[in-house]
Amino acid sequence: MNLKRVLEPEVMDTEDEARDYDSMDHAAVNQAFVDDLLAGGEVRGDVIDLGTGTAQIPILLCQQTDDCRVMAIDLSIAMLDLARLNIEVNSLIDRISLAHVDSKSLDYDDDAFDVVISNSIVHHIPEPSAAIAEAVRVVKPGGRLFFRDLLRPADGATVERLVATYAAGADPHQRQMFDDSLRAALSLDEIRDIITSLGFDSTSVTATSDRHWTWDAVRR
Repeated sequence: MNLKRVLEPEVMDTEDEARDYDSMDHAAVNQAFVDDLLAGGEVRGDVIDLGTGTAQIPILLCQQTDDCRVMAIDLSIAMLDLARLNIEVNSLIDRISLAHVDSKSLDYDDDAFDVVISNSIVHHIPEPSAAIAEAVRVVKPGGRLFFRDLLRPADGATVERLVATYAAGADPHQRQMFDDSLRAALSLDEIRDIITSLGFDSTSVTATSDRHWTWDAVRR
C-alpha cells in the first residue's frame, strides 16, 4: 500500500527549528541543486527563490555566477533572520535581497522574474498548486522554472532507510524533521498532475535521486 501524505507545519518559525535546519548538512544537496540549475543554461537577471530558508542556495548561486540578482523569500521570520546573517557573512548583501512573503500569494507583478527557483518548499504546503501557479505567473515568457523537492517514499520502511542513510549524523530532532518531511512530500504522480494542470508537459518532472523530484521547464 502506498504511503499516504501526512502534512507537517507549513512554517518552521521558531528559533530552534531554524537553527536546527541551518546546521544540518545540506551541502551536497544544495550544491547538486545549483550545479543542475546551471547545467541547464545560464542563470542571468532577476531570480526569485521561493521558500529560501536560510538562503544557502542563493548564496551558492551567487558565488558561482556573476550575472544574477536574487530575491529570496520565506514565510518564516526565524529563517530570514538567519538568512540575513548568512548573506552578510558571505558579503552578498548587494546581490541577495530578503522578503517576508507567502509563496502562495506573491506580491510581485506578472512576468517579473527571469528565473524562479525553489528547493524543498512544496512538501511544506498543504495545497502546493497555488505556489506553483504563482511561480508560473511571475516568471517571464521564455523564463525558467526550476523546482526540486522530496519524493514521498512508497512505505514506512523506505522512510526509515532514507533517514538512517541521509541523517545518520543528525540529532534526534533533525532526524524527526527529515522523517516528517519525507511523509509530507508529494509522489511523482501528484506533482506531475499539478504541472500538467498548469499546461506543462508531465515529463518535465523527473525523479532525480532516491528521494527527490525535479521540475525543470521554460514558460512559453
